[in-house]
Amino acid sequence: MTKRFKAFVPEPGWAESLKALEQIATVEVGAPGTKYTEDLLRSKVQDVDALIITSQHSVTREILETASRLKVIAKYGSKPGPDNVDLQAATQKGVVVCYTPGANADSVAEHTIGLILALLKKMLVTASQLRQGVWRDLSSLGQELWGKTVGIIGLGTVGRKVAQKLAGFDVELLAHDPYVSSEEAQRVGATLVDLRTLLCTSDVITVHAILNQETRHLIGEDELRLCKDSAYIINTARGAIIDEAALIKALERGCIAGAALDAFTDEPPRPDNPLLKMDNVLATPHFASCTVDAYRKETAMAAREVLRVLNGKKPRFAANPEVLSHLDLD
Repeated sequence: MTKRFKAFVPEPGWAESLKALEQIATVEVGAPGTKYTEDLLRSKVQDVDALIITSQHSVTREILETASRLKVIAKYGSKPGPDNVDLQAATQKGVVVCYTPGANADSVAEHTIGLILALLKKMLVTASQLRQGVWRDLSSLGQELWGKTVGIIGLGTVGRKVAQKLAGFDVELLAHDPYVSSEEAQRVGATLVDLRTLLCTSDVITVHAILNQETRHLIGEDELRLCKDSAYIINTARGAIIDEAALIKALERGCIAGAALDAFTDEPPRPDNPLLKMDNVLATPHFASCTVDAYRKETAMAAREVLRVLNGKKPRFAANPEVLSHLDLD
């Protein structure tokens, strides 16, 4: 049977999720570890109807202009930001952009809490010392999370999950999100405050905002100066929300005690990035959402969204819903 459509999936995911899509489309899956430059991705999407991406891929206006058959883009995880998909260009081209909200939220929230505990307990340093034959001493004393003030920047799906999971640690929760009401924050046990208050007061600051023009370098040199010198900052959202140069300077000068980063401005970061060499920085490779459970959920959701659009139906989760009024979808 001749298949009507063609789909490209740059990053191998959960193969089971593609079986339903393979009934109506020829599906090409990228080779593991391939870095898709703009030119390479452009060459791959020229004759495809559907594209399924992760946060590691960037679909620019130039790519969209050459993808003459493209009908739908689906991204695993949260709504794609400007570093992922040019939503304006996609809308102008009549391309539906979908995402899978909440599919990896528990995985990211759990990873966040793991990073917080690892920083406070100095697990990276002490584990490294033990491998070198150094037993414990008072220079590596950790701290309890109990009784600390945790500030959450961005109280969307992941931020709320983090707040809920921290409930059992007996911490004081602050939150900053200009699009959330005090009542919504209170429902997850957090007190809504302005950014300055959160930065000045928190022992642990964890970032869960989306990346856009409003949040790019939201945390810069001035903001880091407001923090306690004993504070830790965690970022499992997008690297560019924190000014990386300012963060390096703050860590070197002792303006903050440490950082845990799952996202970087440039990914992967250069091997000579100072953040990768600091004892008070714990870095993971944009891996917070990478669990078996999250992959199963988000790949299945993405495939279902693509199937809906290719079969002439509206998606459940459109990142550019304004495009739907221009398309003949049920």
